[in-house]
Formats: sequence, structure tokens, C-alpha cells
Amino acid sequence: MTTFGLDGLHTRPAQTWGSIRLVPLVRDEPVPGLRLHRVAYDEPMSVVDVGDGSSYTSYIPHAFVATWRDGDELPSASYGARLLERDTAPAPDRMPIRTTRHMARKAGKSRLRFLPLHLAVEGYLALHFGGPEIAWEEWSRRAIDKGLSPRAEAAYLGRRVRGLEDALRIFEIHPGQCGVLIYVADALAAAFVVPHPDDYRALHATLVEDMFGEQIYIYGLLGARPGDVSAGIDDARIGSLADLRAAAARGRDEWADFHDAVMARWIFDEKGTHRHVQRLKGFRLTRFLPSFELKRENHIGEAIVDEDHRVAYLKTFRLSDGQIRRGHLLTRLAKHDWRLRDAAAAMRVTEANLALRLERSGFGYLLRQDVLDHYRAQAARGETYPGDASAVT
Repeated sequence: MTTFGLDGLHTRPAQTWGSIRLVPLVRDEPVPGLRLHRVAYDEPMSVVDVGDGSSYTSYIPHAFVATWRDGDELPSASYGARLLERDTAPAPDRMPIRTTRHMARKAGKSRLRFLPLHLAVEGYLALHFGGPEIAWEEWSRRAIDKGLSPRAEAAYLGRRVRGLEDALRIFEIHPGQCGVLIYVADALAAAFVVPHPDDYRALHATLVEDMFGEQIYIYGLLGARPGDVSAGIDDARIGSLADLRAAAARGRDEWADFHDAVMARWIFDEKGTHRHVQRLKGFRLTRFLPSFELKRENHIGEAIVDEDHRVAYLKTFRLSDGQIRRGHLLTRLAKHDWRLRDAAAAMRVTEANLALRLERSGFGYLLRQDVLDHYRAQAARGETYPGDASAVT
């Protein structure tokens, strides 16, 4: 269960441009002891080793360096997913294509370099990567021996999300702002939080280099305008500047309450999972995955949290409907020990229906060909789960 949230961050009035809505997040005080900054790559390609001789290639326009400050030591850029006592090696001018074993690796005690969102994406791609843990008769020998093949997921550069670059350039950065929530056509696309206002000012523009899902890209193309969620002021009750200030303050608070309770309620999934990747001086770098519940938002992400579960750094990625369905299927199968019969019964569908959904989701190769053909024949005969027609649960 996810045990952190956006405590300590306050929502400020949103700004809109076309279909883009940016909601500022401000802190009363910066998170002490942690700073964040950026390093850019001239050749932003990386081949990531995911084990067993498998790898995937990713586009990495920049990385973040988290520095745990000691005295008056100033942060300085470092390359490589590592924790360092101090940065003694000169930074190279270029980053060639290379193989990286892990997204974050401990090599000291005061610095950490990590690639934005790649911890989270790596966690999604590796979801139940081993495949069936028990050699049930339905699964192919390939599934038992090799598990799931590495998956490729498409993402769009922020510059390609229509209106986002202009919005980031035009919108005001609030005093004390340490984060932002990005909406496209009122769909929550991403959350971004850093420990210090100076970090946010330095990293604000990097949002156009981040990854966004297909759904968000399409919403940007459609250009649908967000709804009007502004809180009006009753001029009949305004008799002085003090009345106007009080009304404006009430409107700001009402907007914040509505936003946090309604618009941003699915950022953290209470039924989801999280895994600590690194721990250092009271902070933890954490990767979190949702519960993959269908017909609602699901976000993957990564965060640096302190001992009080306060978020110092956060970056999220909204999964597409197809990604949610794939994660849902794998999670339900794993919950029932990869026994198709038990998983299908729990989902109130036939085994044939579940098998064909696996095939449509790109996992058909996991099933033996004769078994898959048998399930196809069952589906062609129109067999359904007794007493229930819910084949989309």
C-alpha cells in the first residue's frame, strides 16, 4: 500500500492555455537536506539490461541529480546512476549509447543520479516478468522457460503534446512553487514535485522533455478546452477591499479542496504497490505501481520521500487504457498462481474469454498453440460464464 501523499504542498489557482491546465504546488518551507538538478545528454540513447540477456533501448534527454547537502557543499553534476561521497571524476562531454544494469546504483553516500520516470517504466515493463511460476498445462514451454518477452511501450515527448511548451513558457511561476500538476483536456497527465523552489525554477522547462502517454498526446491533438472550475465572487457581498481579499481567499481554498479531492484523487492508489530502490540519510527513492483497476485513471511514478513520508521529489506517468488492461491481466493471473481456471472464475469470464483477452493484449504466445486453438473454438461457440455476461471486468 502506498504510504505517502502530497502533505506539505498547497494547491494554488490553476492557469490554462488551450487544452493545458497547470496547477501550481507550493511549500511553506523547502524540504531540508536535499537538492535536485539536471544533467543533459548530447547523445540521449541508453540500452538498459533487464536480465537474462534481455534489454530495451530508451530515449533519455536528461537525468536528475539528487544531492544530500553537507555543510556548504554545493551541488554539482554527475553522470551515472550512482550515490557518491563526493564527485571527483570529471564529467564527460558526451554520453554514448551504453548498457546500464540498474537505473539507480549505490556507490557512496551523498549523491544519486537517476533517469526521470525510467524507474517507474522499468517497474511496469518488468511486472511479473518471470511469467507463470507453476507449469500449469495451458502455458507454453517458452512461457515456463523464458517468461514474458521484453515489452516495448510508446511514449511521446512533451514537446509533441500540443500547447504544453507554450503553457510552460507563458505561465507564471508562483513564489514558493515546488511542483506542478499537468492536465490536458482535464485529464491528469503528470505530477512533478521537487524539494526547493530554486530547483523548480531550474527544472520547470524540462517538462517538455519528459514522457507522456498516447492518451495525453491525442487529447492535446483534439484541443478540447478544459472546463470552467473558477470560483465566482458575489459582488453584492463586497463592500471593501477587505471583503474582496476575504472572498478571494475563500475562492482559493474552495478550489484547492475541490482539486485535491476530485481532480487529483488518483495520483496515489491506496491499493497499489511501491518498492524502495535506494535509501540515504533519511530519504528513500521509491517506485510505485497502481492496482491496475479498469475504467479509471492509473499512474505509475517515482518519488523521494523523507522519514515522515513527505514527498521531496515526485514524477508520474499516466498509463493508457491498453497498458492498464495488460497490467490488470498480469496482476490477476499472478494473484491466482497463473491458473487460468481460477483467474477466469474470479473475473467472472470463461477460460476461453480470458485466453483470447491475453492474445489481444499481446500475450498469446504464452499459451500452447493447441490450447489457444481450443479456446478459440469455445469462444466461437458462444460459451459464457454461467449466469453472467460481464466479459470486461
